[in-house]
Amino acid sequence: MTPLNRRRLAAFRSSKRGMYSLAVFSVLFFLSLFAELLANDKPILIYYDGGFYSPMMRDYPETTFGGDFPTTTIYTDQEVQKLIEAKGWILWPPIPYSYNTVLKGEDRKALQPPSWRHPLGTDDQARDVLARLIYGFRISVLFGLALTLLSSIVGIVAGAIQGYFGGLTDLSIQRFMEIWSSMPTLYLLIILASFIQPGFWVLLGIMLLFSWMALVGLVRAEFLRGRNFDYVRAARALGMMDARIMFRHILPNAMTASLTYLPFILAGSVTTLTSLDFLGFGLPVGSPSLGELLLQGKNNLNAPWLAFTGFIIIALMLSLLVFIGEAVRDAFNPRKVLV
Repeated sequence: MTPLNRRRLAAFRSSKRGMYSLAVFSVLFFLSLFAELLANDKPILIYYDGGFYSPMMRDYPETTFGGDFPTTTIYTDQEVQKLIEAKGWILWPPIPYSYNTVLKGEDRKALQPPSWRHPLGTDDQARDVLARLIYGFRISVLFGLALTLLSSIVGIVAGAIQGYFGGLTDLSIQRFMEIWSSMPTLYLLIILASFIQPGFWVLLGIMLLFSWMALVGLVRAEFLRGRNFDYVRAARALGMMDARIMFRHILPNAMTASLTYLPFILAGSVTTLTSLDFLGFGLPVGSPSLGELLLQGKNNLNAPWLAFTGFIIIALMLSLLVFIGEAVRDAFNPRKVLV
């Protein structure tokens, strides 16, 4: 690690708010990656009649555990649980509900307030809110990370081409961006949703068409400045390829400024997905979503825990990302880097 990067890392660590935010966000995201082990209506492990079974890995017919039907086992059925426990034991996740588990039997009640059985209550379709929150958090962050990564790659390449070549190339891309940025994104989503089933990858592709311009201006300015440096002119005189000059000699300088924007772009991507889900143009119906949780809170004012849960988790997520972004920005600020 270079001395400059060590000073930047020390500057980032000196921001306690940024460090704590990074630690909290990392823990929450890491736990959400194992959502199936935390919240699931299938057991983690079953020991029955001398053998071990993993329902999360594969489906077993009910006859495997002494049942009468060769259909897929429903492990929440009390009779099935009695058959298994008669010759073994069941290891359940901490939350024995998945995001799409509809409560049955005596526990089936929509809009239950928070309790020991359901710490965050249930929604208007008798589904556990905490289970849906874990899965929804994971989808939101993964969508935001994917959109941030892909849009940053496209934006950096476009900005690099503009700034390095300049002239007619720069002018043409600038005019195209002005026209493209004026396109009504929400209206296009409404039109596409009328004949295309929205999904994770479909939404990611559509949003990528309009979100790649976030870093173009910054990278373009860095390349316009860097292409006139003496070492760049020397590389051109030696016959080095333009692509190598761009991405080996100028891009590292542009990335220094670009990295400070990534946490804020991630926060904006998460907010975009939440807004689309709230308006009903996001993920398919039934998918775990923070925006859908907020929509349920708006439609069920007699169940305030839904709105409070959605608001608190979104506010917490965005606050953590903003604090991380501020710490990264200060770490790359030459006036604040520790000497």
